[in-house]
Amino acid sequence: MSGILALGAYTPERVMRNEEFETYLDTSDEWIVTRTGIRERRIAAEDEYTSDLAFKAVEDLLRRHPGALEGVDGVIVATNTPDALFPDTAALVQARFGIQGFAYDLLAGCPGWVYALAQAHAMVEAGLARKVLVVGAEALSKILDWNDRATAVLFGDAGGAAVVGRVREGFGFRSFVLGADGTGAKELYHACIAPRLPDGTSMRNRLYMNGREVFKFAVRVMNTATLEAIEKAGLTPEDIKVFVPHQANLRIIDAARERLRLPWERVVVNVDRYGNTSTASIPLALKEAVDEGRIQEGDHVLLVSFGAGLTWAAAVITWGGA
Repeated sequence: MSGILALGAYTPERVMRNEEFETYLDTSDEWIVTRTGIRERRIAAEDEYTSDLAFKAVEDLLRRHPGALEGVDGVIVATNTPDALFPDTAALVQARFGIQGFAYDLLAGCPGWVYALAQAHAMVEAGLARKVLVVGAEALSKILDWNDRATAVLFGDAGGAAVVGRVREGFGFRSFVLGADGTGAKELYHACIAPRLPDGTSMRNRLYMNGREVFKFAVRVMNTATLEAIEKAGLTPEDIKVFVPHQANLRIIDAARERLRLPWERVVVNVDRYGNTSTASIPLALKEAVDEGRIQEGDHVLLVSFGAGLTWAAAVITWGGA
């Protein structure tokens, strides 16, 4: 069985609080907090990009787990803001840390890191790799329309990294649920080379989100995906010791928590400090929960995310066993 052997994360130095938006947008700290739970977020420096955030997340992983990259056979970087379409960001990570083996980027919206965990797990189980470095990194501040109050206040920049490899029997990944509904593509997008979607929806080179529709979608799939992942793992909601949801909106997290009937002390929340960091969201929250002693060996941990595509992903891990 495979599981997570090492974790690391990084957030940029600059802290941008809600009050900064009050100086030029028709919004307020109270409005943002009431609707999202976000109070501040981290913003990458002008010359700091996704590869830099990925590098620093891996460096943090190595500080915490020296030697963790020994035996790593490949790199998967989940991101929606790669430095370039090619070369892939994973190849840049591979070169920086001298890793021999495959390297590719994975583009699946905010659930990308959980998608990448599933692929790494499958590779280890199939004998295609001994260990896989899985990174989620985003420089979302580079693609925002800072004059659009519907999106500018929501997102932040960060990086997270994990090494996936063999763990002892009884530990590791117990289930994955991955899904997509491309009929919702027009609700959340950022243009690349095409000016429009196949259905004729015009796109622009800045992040767009239909907040109302994405909110409804998120509440629905957070419920269905989590329950399906728990059932596939042979567990019940009562067995979940720690719930690590995608940090996009506190109201969405609360709706999922209520459906699972979990007390707040079992839910990891840092959206108030970092906002939505997309693929970096879950590894960042997971790393903080481990550092705070909230996750102990043998605990059943539930992960869930949703995002552009529209996509969703959930996983259950029995923690430890390295």
